[in-house]
Amino acid sequence: MQPRSKKLSDRQQRIMDFIRSYLREHGYPPAIREIQQACHISSTSVVDYNLHILQREGFLRRSPEVSRGIELLGPDGQRVEPMQPFRMVPVLGAVAAGAPLPVYQDLDPNDLETVEVPPALLPPSGQAFALRVQGLSMLDALIDDGDIVLMEPVPHVRDGEMAIAWLKDEGEATLKRIYREGSRVRLQPANAQMAPIYADADNVQIQGRVVGVIRSLR
Repeated sequence: MQPRSKKLSDRQQRIMDFIRSYLREHGYPPAIREIQQACHISSTSVVDYNLHILQREGFLRRSPEVSRGIELLGPDGQRVEPMQPFRMVPVLGAVAAGAPLPVYQDLDPNDLETVEVPPALLPPSGQAFALRVQGLSMLDALIDDGDIVLMEPVPHVRDGEMAIAWLKDEGEATLKRIYREGSRVRLQPANAQMAPIYADADNVQIQGRVVGVIRSLR
């Protein structure tokens, strides 16, 4: 590929900067009218003219037949993949993968630990919190002591799903697979060396479903 010979005008630089920031935020390119509005350009035809120059000079590639068909190119002419920002998810405390223990700690919100989570790990709702695992009862599900589980806050789960179960009478929580068996709930570990916990259904409150695991590399 020939080296880029043209120095960008201020307007073209604004267009490129906006496309990059839009890709980082959304994961897909902006529409022509969004570029016009964000860069304070008089018309979409002026945007189109500048995009044509940017394509000719090798800064981007366009697919006229495709809506939002803009791809940014690197100096080697290869497509630059959009980078979505990581989400900061609060780690609300510890949860037992073993004997139950309290989940939430009395911490100032400003002192809460956070963990960076790629958007691909987040549930469709976008709502998530994290808990640090203590114990080995979910080892066969590849959740080890010290790992962080990413949770979607939901009040119900299907049988067999991994969830945080709050035992109301005991004021304790545990990470297990959930099975409803008549008037009671079986909290099943994923470790053949450990026995399940049984609790009255009225005593069990689901606080979240496991949607991802962040490994501890200690």
